[in-house]
Amino acid sequence: MCFEELKEKALGLPYAPGVYIMRDKTDKVIYVGKAKKLKNRVSQYFQDTASHTPKTRLMVSRIDHFDVIVAASEFEALVLECSLIKRYLPKYNILLKDDKGYPYIRLDMREPYPAITLASRLEEDGAVYYGPYGSRGVTQSVIDAIRQTLRLPDCAKKFPRDIGKSRPCLRYHMNQCAGWCQEGLTQEIYRQTMEQARQLLLGNYKAVAEDLRGKMLSAAEDMEFELAASYRDRLNAVEALGQKQTVTAGAATDTDVVGYGQTEAKACFAVLHVSGGNLVDKDYQVFPVPDDAEKAVESLMEQYYLSRGMAPRTILLPFPVEDGELFTQLLEKEYGKKVTLRVPQRGENMRLMDLANKNALEEARRVTSREEKVSGALALLGKTLNMAPPHRVESFDISNISGADMVASMVVFEDGKPRRSDYKRFKLENMEGQDDYGAMRQVVRRRFVHYQAGDKGFDQAPDLLLIDGGVAHAGAALGVLEDLGLSFPVFGMVKDDRHRTRALVTPEGREIAIDREPAVFALVGSIQEETHRFAITYHRQLRSKRLRYSELDAIPGVGPKRKQLLLRTFKSLSAMGQASVPELERLLPKDAAAAVYQHFHPQEAT
Repeated sequence: MCFEELKEKALGLPYAPGVYIMRDKTDKVIYVGKAKKLKNRVSQYFQDTASHTPKTRLMVSRIDHFDVIVAASEFEALVLECSLIKRYLPKYNILLKDDKGYPYIRLDMREPYPAITLASRLEEDGAVYYGPYGSRGVTQSVIDAIRQTLRLPDCAKKFPRDIGKSRPCLRYHMNQCAGWCQEGLTQEIYRQTMEQARQLLLGNYKAVAEDLRGKMLSAAEDMEFELAASYRDRLNAVEALGQKQTVTAGAATDTDVVGYGQTEAKACFAVLHVSGGNLVDKDYQVFPVPDDAEKAVESLMEQYYLSRGMAPRTILLPFPVEDGELFTQLLEKEYGKKVTLRVPQRGENMRLMDLANKNALEEARRVTSREEKVSGALALLGKTLNMAPPHRVESFDISNISGADMVASMVVFEDGKPRRSDYKRFKLENMEGQDDYGAMRQVVRRRFVHYQAGDKGFDQAPDLLLIDGGVAHAGAALGVLEDLGLSFPVFGMVKDDRHRTRALVTPEGREIAIDREPAVFALVGSIQEETHRFAITYHRQLRSKRLRYSELDAIPGVGPKRKQLLLRTFKSLSAMGQASVPELERLLPKDAAAAVYQHFHPQEAT
C-alpha cells in the first residue's frame, strides 16, 4: 500500500480500543502497539511525518500494510499487545532481551543419589522445585551455601558409578566435601544428608540445627571429639545459612525498584530487588535511547514481569505509567495477588528510587563509547533545534578592547570535533568605535562572499551557525545571509552569569534552554569556549604587536639594538626626551643622536 492508502485506511478505523500490527513488504511484523482509540493513534503515524522522531520516520517508511484487532476493553488490548510482542518480537518495539525468568532449585529424592541443581523453569518431571529466586546468581549462591554447609559434592561424578575410581578432589582436602566419591560413606548417609538439604530448602533451619546439635552432643559423650567438632561446624554453618536465606529466598517477592537512566546514546532499564529492607539483587537491560522514556519503561516492565513467572508486592517506579492500573489488574489475574505501583516522593522509598536510577545511569555510561556520546549529543542538539543532527557547525565571536584591535574568529566543528584546519580569523576593517553588531555583519559577509565565490577553505556549507551573543548578534548574521540570498540555521549563544552558554536564541528572540540537557550543554559550551579562545588569542597577538611598536621605531637611524640601548639607559621615553644632545651622543652616532633629539623637540633647530 502507498502512503496515501495507509493514511486513508487509518482514518477509517473505529474509535475503539485495540491493537495495531505494522508489517513490511515481506509481511513481517515490525511493530505492535495498543491504543485506547485506534483511529486517533494509528492515523498519527500517517499525518505530518516531519514531527516524528528519526526512528519513527524510519519505521513508518517501511510500513507496507497494517492490521488491527479491536478489543472489548483497554485491559484486553494490553493483554493482547503483550502476547503479540512476545510472539513476533517486532524490530521497532523495545524488547526485553533477557527473558530467562526467575530460576528455581530442583531436587528429585526418587533418585538413588539425588542432586541439587539450578532450573530455569518448572517442568512436570516429578521432581520438587523450590523458589523462584531473584536471579541465577542468587539461586546459585543458595545452592553453593547448602553444598558447603552439608559438605555435598559439586562435581560431575555419578554415584554410585564413580565411587572409589579416583582420588578425592581439592574440595575434600579443604573440608568442603565429605568425599562421597570414596568408599566408606554409604548411600544411606548420603540420603540423610540430602534430607537435611531438603529441609533447608523448605526453610526448616531449626529442625536441621536441632538434629545436628543432638548428633554433636552424642558424639561428644562418646568421646568422638573430631566427629563432634565436625557436627559443630555444620551446625554453625546451618544457623548462618538460615539467617542468609531469610534475605535471599524471598528475593523479588517484597519490593522491586525500577530505575531508568540514559546517556547521549544509551538508556538503561534497571530493577533492584529488595527483600526485608535488604538489597539482594539487580537486573538490567541497556538499549538505544528511546523516543519516549516513559513508554519504553512501561513496555519493558510489562514484558519483564509477565515473563518472570512472579511479581513482588510493591513496584516502585521513576515516573507514572499510562496504563498502570490496567497493568496491576493483569498481574493480579496472572499471579493471583495484588501488586501495588508507586512513584515515591520522599523517605526511604525515594532513597531506593535514587539508587535504582543511579545504577541504571552507570550501566548506560559503562557501555556508551566516546563516539556514541558525541553522536548522541549532536542528535539531541538537532532534536532540540528541530533540525537534523548538524554535521558541520560554524561558530563566530568578536574580540576587542574599547574598539581597539577588533578581530573576529570562526571555528569549525565537524561531527562534534574541532576541525582546526578550517578555522579562520579576521582583522576587521574600517570599524569606528566599538560596534559589535557591525563587526558581526562584516565577518559573516566576508565568510559567505568567499563561499559564494567558491574560494578554497570557504567552499563548504555549514549545517548550523552559532553566534557568540544574543538575539541582536544572531539577527545581524541572519540579515547578511538574507542579503546574500543564503539560508542556514542561525542561533545566538546566550550566557549565564558564569559565562557559560545557558540557552540558544533565534534571531526572532525565542530562547531554547539547553542547561537542562547535559549532553547539549556540554557540546555547545565546548564550541563557545573554543570560539572565544581562538578570538582572544588573535586579539592578544595584535595588541602585543602594537604595544611592542614604539615611537622610537619611526626615528631614522634607530634600529632594534639602539632602541634597547636607549631604553636600558633612560628607562622611559619621558627621561629620554629630557636628555641633551651630548648625552645622546655618548650612546649614538651624531646623526642618530640628532634625530632622536629632534624627535622629542620638533620646534627646536639642532
